[in-house]
Order: sequence, then structure tokens, then C-alpha cells
Amino acid sequence: MINIKDYPLLLFVLSFFVLWLSVRIGVFFRRRQPKLEEDTSGDFGVIIGATLTLLALIIGFSFSMAVSRYDQRKNYEEEEANAIGTEYVRADLLPAADAEKVRALLKSYLDQRILFYETRNAQQIRQINARTAKLQAELWSAILPSVAAQPTPPIALVVSGMNDVLNSQGYTQAAWWNRIPRAAWVLMTAIAICCNVLFGYGGRTVKADGILLLVLPLVLSIGFFLIADIDSPRGGVIRVIPQNLASLAESLRAQ
Repeated sequence: MINIKDYPLLLFVLSFFVLWLSVRIGVFFRRRQPKLEEDTSGDFGVIIGATLTLLALIIGFSFSMAVSRYDQRKNYEEEEANAIGTEYVRADLLPAADAEKVRALLKSYLDQRILFYETRNAQQIRQINARTAKLQAELWSAILPSVAAQPTPPIALVVSGMNDVLNSQGYTQAAWWNRIPRAAWVLMTAIAICCNVLFGYGGRTVKADGILLLVLPLVLSIGFFLIADIDSPRGGVIRVIPQNLASLAESLRAQ
């Protein structure tokens, strides 16, 4: 099933059409109703002003939620790079054979983590996750013989570092699953539709085919597009670039 929130451009087109249609519905009711009295017109202005204010607040909160989640994904990418780089150095504390094996596995693991950030195809993502889980099991198994043979403080540092590597991947995955709740999208859409219906009904100084009727649907659609783009880890234009992981990979290849 397609999640439209992962396709911001499609969401923009669909939201613009729905909101424009809402304005036209408001215009339709305006034509069928007698002219508003002066007192009623003042009350109507208060209602539409309050509704637009509420919509602005909800859009602002949703944008803030999207940005905070984007920052969280960026922070965990940096933490992953630090954890892998630290464990790569701590591998020197292991016996030579085990250290070489752990370093080779860490390099392969690092490549998979970079692919996780760069790949958009769902099938490839499943394959990357499967290879990542397999490498995690191999990494943990690679240090177990040294842990059993030499339960010393230096080896404990290696175990702690490997634990950080494995945990950082879990934190990253949780951050990528942490999206704006569907209820927030439904509420925001419902209020936006109401605002556009009221805008079409109350715009008595605007012609039914006037270009001004497109302004509010267009602006709101752009806002929805931006929120969805930032909130979507893979589907948007604004994505987390694994620059720390890529920099680490380059430095390891240089060594």
C-alpha cells in the first residue's frame, strides 16, 4: 500500500486539488445564499479568522515536529559514525587474528549503513537490513572468543564499543520510524478544507473564477509539501546525507 506521505510531490498535487475543490464548494454555497447582513458578516469574519489561526498553529506545530525528527536522524547518523570509528580503533586491543576479522567486518558493516541512507527502493532496503543483521551477528561472534579467553578491562572496552555500534543502528531505525502521527495529518487536512470552504463562501469581493481563489490552496499545499518532504526519510528531496559515515569510510580506505 502506497503511503502518500512518502511522495511529497504527489501530496502537493493532491492537496492542491482537494483544497481548490473546497474553495469551489464554498463559492457554490455563496451563490445559493442571500447576501450576508452586516452583523452576520462581522461574525463570519471572526470565524474564518479564528479558523485560519488554528490552522496556522497546527501547521507550525507539524513543521516543528518534522524538523525535530529530521535533526534526530542527523544526530544518530553522526553517532553511528562515531561508534563504528571508535570500535575500529579499539579492535587493536584484541588478538591480531580477531582484530583483523573485526576490522574487515566493520568495513563491510559501514558500507551497508551508508547504503541504508542512500537507497530508496523498498526491496533493496529489506536486503540491506538482512545483511546488516547478519553482519551484526558476525561482529558479536568475532569478539566472543577473546572475551571468554581474556575477560580483562581492555577487552571490556571492546565489548562496550561493539554494544554502542549495535545500539546506534537500533536508535537510527527507531528515529526513521518516528514520523508525524497520522491523526495530526487528518486534523490538519480537515481544518484546511474547512478554511478553504469558508474562504470561498466569504470571498464576496472576489470573482468566482478569480486567481485570488487559488492563493490559499496553493500556499497551504506548499506548506503540506514542505512538512511531508522533511518528515519523509527517503521520499523527500530534503534527506539525511550520510556524510559522517562516508567520511569515515574514506579514512578507513586511506589507512
